[in-house]
Amino acid sequence: METLEEAELCFPQINTSCKKQTRPQSESMVMYILMSSISLLTVVLNLLVIISISHFRQLHTPTNLLLLSLAVSDFLVGFLVMPFHILYTEPCWFLGDLVCVLYYVLNIMIVYASLLHMVLISVDRYVAICDPLRYSTKITQRRVKICVLLCWIYCVFLSFLFLCDNLKQPGRYNSCYGQCVINIIGALDLVLCFIIPVSTIVILYLRVFVVAVSQARAMRSHITAVKLQSSVTVTVKKSDLKAARTLGVVVAVFLMCYCPYYCVSIYGSDFISSANLFLVFLVYFNSCLNPLIYAFFYPWFRKSVKLIVTLEILRPQSCDSNMMKETTE
Repeated sequence: METLEEAELCFPQINTSCKKQTRPQSESMVMYILMSSISLLTVVLNLLVIISISHFRQLHTPTNLLLLSLAVSDFLVGFLVMPFHILYTEPCWFLGDLVCVLYYVLNIMIVYASLLHMVLISVDRYVAICDPLRYSTKITQRRVKICVLLCWIYCVFLSFLFLCDNLKQPGRYNSCYGQCVINIIGALDLVLCFIIPVSTIVILYLRVFVVAVSQARAMRSHITAVKLQSSVTVTVKKSDLKAARTLGVVVAVFLMCYCPYYCVSIYGSDFISSANLFLVFLVYFNSCLNPLIYAFFYPWFRKSVKLIVTLEILRPQSCDSNMMKETTE
């Protein structure tokens, strides 16, 4: 990578202005095209998920409601967070101190919402696999809606809590005019936004994995208990195991995208600043990957996308279409 060369001031009319840094035009062009393309793809793919689950009544299950809310947060990452991040990579910040703080408020709120939705999905799969007989009574649509609402409220509260000082006096941590710098207690961010939720996700899915493996072995061995069950019960269990596997892939990809940023941040601000652009965008890129995973594992999602693209959802009663015809999901 070429060394950035100093150029004129960001705001020549202001003595305290930051110095503008320039980068090779080819490098900037490639970066902007790549980041803009990923942002647009994230918006389109998650919009398809939102329309699919919202429109087709057969997809209104507790698990899919969690996926719907996760898709909303991923959509907002592509629609709001990524475009602002592209502007943030510019040598100078021209949108003012207040917009800088509000950008970080949106950033923390939306990205942390995605993280908490992963926790809720892990809890959903844990109950479905480890306590299947009481799943329908424990995990209801009403309870899921309440949990999703509380999740978003908590994320809004946490984002304002983290940036309270910055909101009181925007720009107080800038060393020169034209910067966008905020102050967050690193230890608090690491514990609340990474260690606690990620530990919860890993522990729950380890338990799900152990139970799923034991159930799979029991089915293959055709033990007496499995033979006595009805075919419907076995189908439900297979469906739950498949859903757990699919959402396990979602969680695994999520951890691969989030862990590098927080692991590197432990080494200090100097190290993280040098790799900040790539690691932060890797976190955002996870929002683009989730719909691709659905498309690969969920036949109902592929079918719904086909109906959306061909505009068949505009037909009367299209919301009652049978989306499970090709799958037991």
